Amino acid sequence: MKLRARIASAVIAAAALVAAGLMAAPPASSAQLTEVTGFGTNPTNLRMHLYVPDGVPARPALLVAVHYCTGSGPAFHSGTEFASLADRYKFVVIYPSATRSGSCFDVSSPQALRHDGGSDPVGIVSMVRYVQQRHNADPARTFVTGASSGGMMTNVLLGAYPDVFRAGAAFMGVPFGCFATTDGSSWNSACANGQVTKTPQQWGDLVRAAYPGYTGARPRMQTWHGTEDTTLRYPNFQEQIKQWTDVHGLSQTPSLTDQPRSGWARTRYGGTGTMAPVEAISLQGVGHSLPQSGMAAAVIDFFGLSEGGDPTTTPTTSPTPPTGACRVTYTTNAWNTGFTAAVTIANTSTTQVSAWNLAFTLPAGQTITSTWNASISPTSGQVTARNASYNAAIAPGASASFGFQATHGGNTAQPSSFTLNGTTCT
Repeated sequence: MKLRARIASAVIAAAALVAAGLMAAPPASSAQLTEVTGFGTNPTNLRMHLYVPDGVPARPALLVAVHYCTGSGPAFHSGTEFASLADRYKFVVIYPSATRSGSCFDVSSPQALRHDGGSDPVGIVSMVRYVQQRHNADPARTFVTGASSGGMMTNVLLGAYPDVFRAGAAFMGVPFGCFATTDGSSWNSACANGQVTKTPQQWGDLVRAAYPGYTGARPRMQTWHGTEDTTLRYPNFQEQIKQWTDVHGLSQTPSLTDQPRSGWARTRYGGTGTMAPVEAISLQGVGHSLPQSGMAAAVIDFFGLSEGGDPTTTPTTSPTPPTGACRVTYTTNAWNTGFTAAVTIANTSTTQVSAWNLAFTLPAGQTITSTWNASISPTSGQVTARNASYNAAIAPGASASFGFQATHGGNTAQPSSFTLNGTTCT
């Protein structure tokens, strides 16, 4: 009965949004939503609908948009703004449909919470690989978003398939592993009610355990939650922040806090730009009724799709040396064979840095395996981190952040010094 009540409340909320005109249908286009069958391994017989806008490029970006309980792929297509944004920015959208009772996705079974373990995530990943093969979609620009059950699935896919998704945006979700059950139930009341709390490292360990041995880059995460959500309660918002900042080796202290719209409280972690590693938007007075108008566009901005480019592209401008001092903060989160490092460069000079190179020497035995918000070469010894296109400028008194994941042979020491554009930093 609890599950039915929660499903009913989600349906009522979604209907209210449609009545209010907040969930806009996509504009008229010759492109059509089509169902695809035979797309690959599909243990739970999910259905797949695909939207390919007119005029997509030869190597389009790909978005998976995952519906709420009682919903469907076609309903999420017609009831959200992602298709109209796909028309505008020319990316492909997959809309999966759940087939179990209540049309909720499996985010709780041991199979769903393990890389290639089975259940719904395997079917969704098969859809992604089908589109990458048949429509030449770009694996480096493959993303996922979802609402409620789909928001929970967004967390699951980013945790178990970091090799597939570049970033995700979860509306009304819960942390990876929070909904886990072992009795066959698909509903976890303690998690739904915001009663499951863990330390950042405990949450991060759940993600790392989902794909043992994985050493590549971790997807960026954007999470949205209303303070008055009574279906998946608001404490799950902070628990997601704890989890994904730990996965990225970041501090719990935001790099930026602002209010982009009335009622929106936004925090960014590990960077201040639009594509920070972790972004969280708290919505004052809002219940279980997301996304609302304009939110899908903010998701597309976070993914980097509104610019039509790859967020890892670095600029070609030459670095401008600061005329004063700089300060580097370097923090690590280590485990038995590896670690993540979060690096913040503060410009303590009186002159803006227009682009930056940060040189430092990794201790013996440390080898970088992945990076975010910067490119680093070579991968060991004396290395240089170079800014991305979106964090090149550092104003006086401001800072820029990046991070990396590395392996080690037992030595987890930190570099002894850092040089920014030729100037030694404290």
